[in-house]
Amino acid sequence: MDDKSFGTEDNRGFWKPNQLIRYPKVFVWPPQIHSIAKWLPKYLFPWGVLYAGLALFVWTYLTPSVERLEKLSIDWVALIFLRNVGLIILIVGAQHYWLYRRRAQGTNFKFNRNWPDGVHPGFTFGTQLRDNLFWTFCFGIPIWTVWEVTTLWLYANGYVAGLDPSSNPIWFVCLWFFVPLLHEFHFFCVHRLIHWPPLYRNVHKVHHRNINPGPWSGISMHPFEHLIYFSGFLIYWIVPAHPLHFMHLSLMAGLSPAQGHTGFDRVVTGKTSALHLPYYAHYLHHRLFEVNYADGTIPLDKWFGSFHDGSPEADQALARRRRNLSTENTAN
Repeated sequence: MDDKSFGTEDNRGFWKPNQLIRYPKVFVWPPQIHSIAKWLPKYLFPWGVLYAGLALFVWTYLTPSVERLEKLSIDWVALIFLRNVGLIILIVGAQHYWLYRRRAQGTNFKFNRNWPDGVHPGFTFGTQLRDNLFWTFCFGIPIWTVWEVTTLWLYANGYVAGLDPSSNPIWFVCLWFFVPLLHEFHFFCVHRLIHWPPLYRNVHKVHHRNINPGPWSGISMHPFEHLIYFSGFLIYWIVPAHPLHFMHLSLMAGLSPAQGHTGFDRVVTGKTSALHLPYYAHYLHHRLFEVNYADGTIPLDKWFGSFHDGSPEADQALARRRRNLSTENTAN
């Protein structure tokens, strides 16, 4: 499968898909039932079902029993930490190996045709990969684990409201659908916050060094950003839910950023088939910095004026906005 049928490359080596970024007609009034019916399978497959299934597996086989979780103990805390390390190595490492180490499809469907291989003074440890591994393993996984351990301990001791699926089957099922949306809304709010200039300079800049991101860039962040990024778990300190719902959110928060930072539009699976990765909007955010703060399901960027659909018109609008801002700053 060749990317020339799906997009174009400019003279700077940037490839972009032919299809502009569009929000699903879900968050509109009055509701459009036909549009929702068309959107729902794309929302669920493959990623929604994949992470829900992984959550079920991890909760059932790789998480200590509720009775054991009631009392904080170094043995089960270490078990969860090592489980998270293993999941990161397996899932993120596989994506990096296939796309960047083996380069199984070359630059086919790669947004930036260059490879982020060289030594650069902007990175603390010289290269993007070393930097990403440092921030992920030294801060990302430990902070993720602390948030997860705390929330599981609260569930086990009844300090947060649980949910019995036998008593509330409809809400139990509905909450599965809402998990990715809750994650996206929280991510947008936090993301806008850390683009406030003082926080950007001292915190978020660590992540934005990855102008040409790869899978390991996903949770390569300053530790303060890790703290507020994983604070999305707080929703389940308030909303009654089953620990499975929390596990779904936890795995999405810890693992899904890798696929959002692959830097590819599609992973080729055969001569005529490929798995679509709908993350061009986030790639544009890394390249242009001040657009597309959300993940692309809820039209938050459209509502707050930061949406970029990948078109030349959007490029021009961004350029005008930057010129106006520069003029205002000069005047002040």
